[in-house]
This record gives sequence, structure tokens and C-alpha cells, in this order.
Amino acid sequence: MSYVPVQDLLSKTNSIYKLVALASRRAAQLNAGAPKLVESDSEKISSVALKEIAEGKVKLETAKK
Repeated sequence: MSYVPVQDLLSKTNSIYKLVALASRRAAQLNAGAPKLVESDSEKISSVALKEIAEGKVKLETAKK
């Protein structure tokens, strides 16, 4: 099982709420058939999504005002 430290993840989004939203959105994309952006020994889609975020492969887009 893959373990991604929460501190690494929070440094990418600066908010636990944004992290959860990003991870759930990416997990849904992976579940729908999107290709994995990282190599992972885990079969869990949520673990793959978190690893992608930690490695900077998936980023949160913010709306410009």
C-alpha cells in the first residue's frame, strides 16, 4: 500500500478542503478510465490520485477574478 504524507499533500493545495475536492475529482476521472500519471503498486484509485497530487502531476486550477 502506498503512503503519501499529508504534509506533502497540503503543501500542494494549502487547504484540506481543496485537497479533498481535487483528490475526489481526480479519482472520479481515473475511475472513468483516465490514464494514470504515475507508477503505483496500489490498486486503489484514491491512493493513485493522492500520489499524483503529491508528485505535482495534478494541480488545482483557481479561477481568476
